[in-house]
Amino acid sequence: SNMLGEDPRCSMHTQVSAESMKGDVFDEGQWSSDKQFDTYMERFWELFYIPRGTKMLVVAGNHDIGFHYRMHKSFVDRFDKTFNTSAVHMKTFKGNTFVLINSMAMHMDNCNLCVRAEAQLKDVERRLQCSLALDSKMTSQHNVPPKETCTKVDFEHHSRPVLLMHFPLYRTSDSECSEPDAAPYPDRNEVFREKWDCLSEKATEMVLSALQPRAVFTGHTHHGCLTYHRGDIPEWTLPSISWRNKKSPSFTLAVFTPDDFAVSKCYIPQETTVVLIYVTSAVLLGSWCVFSH
Repeated sequence: SNMLGEDPRCSMHTQVSAESMKGDVFDEGQWSSDKQFDTYMERFWELFYIPRGTKMLVVAGNHDIGFHYRMHKSFVDRFDKTFNTSAVHMKTFKGNTFVLINSMAMHMDNCNLCVRAEAQLKDVERRLQCSLALDSKMTSQHNVPPKETCTKVDFEHHSRPVLLMHFPLYRTSDSECSEPDAAPYPDRNEVFREKWDCLSEKATEMVLSALQPRAVFTGHTHHGCLTYHRGDIPEWTLPSISWRNKKSPSFTLAVFTPDDFAVSKCYIPQETTVVLIYVTSAVLLGSWCVFSH
C-alpha cells in the first residue's frame, strides 16, 4: 500500500487529522472469500490503528478488487462498504476538499461501474462549481454557474480539491522522475501501458477538467515520483511502504489549509539497516556479558 499521513504509533506527538492509503491495501483482495477478507481486515486494523477522531481515506487498488477486466460487483461493493467510499467520492473537512477515485472505473468503456463513476464525477464537478458560485470572494474571478442552479452545497467556501487515486495520471514513463526513491534504471525508462500502469490520456483529461485539483496523490508503481500536469498541478506518486516492494519505503506527511498545502516525505530505515542494528546490538550485548564476568 502507499500511505499519505502518518501511523499515529510512529509519533505520539503529531496530531494527524486524516490518513490515506492509495490502494492495494491487500495482496489478494480480488481472490478472497468474505471470510478471508474479514481476516485481512482484522490484520489491517492491527497494523494501522486509527485513533478516534482521525479520518481514514482509502481508495481501491487493483489488488483489492481486481483490474478492470476482472472486477466483480461483489468485490467492489465489499470494499466500498468496508471503507465507506464509492467509485468517485468527495469528502470535506476543515475547509479542505478531497476527491477519491476508483482508478479501475475510469476506463470510459460504458461498463456499469464506469458509467456510474462518470455520473458521480459530473456530480462532484457540479458541486465544486456551485461552491465557487456561492463563494463571494471567488465569483468575480471565474466563470461560474448561476447561483439559482445551486440548491445543495455542503461547504461554505470554495477550495480546489485534492485528488486521491491508485493509478497515476497519464504519463509515458517514470523517466523524468528524480525523487530519491524513484524507480531504478532501467525500470525508470519502461513505457507505461495506459489503463494498466496509469490512467489513459483521455481519462486523465476528463478528471483534470472536471476537478481542476490543486494536488494529486497516487500509488501503484511502488516507486516515488513528482510530476506536474498542465504546468501547475503537482502529482506525488507515493512508493510502497513495504520492505518487500521497496528497499527504501516511506510515507508522506502533508498539511492542508483551504488555500495552501505543504508536503514532506518521511523515509523509513531500510531493512538491512534494522538487521545490522539487531546484529550489532546482539554482538555488543554478548561481549558485555562475557567480559563483565
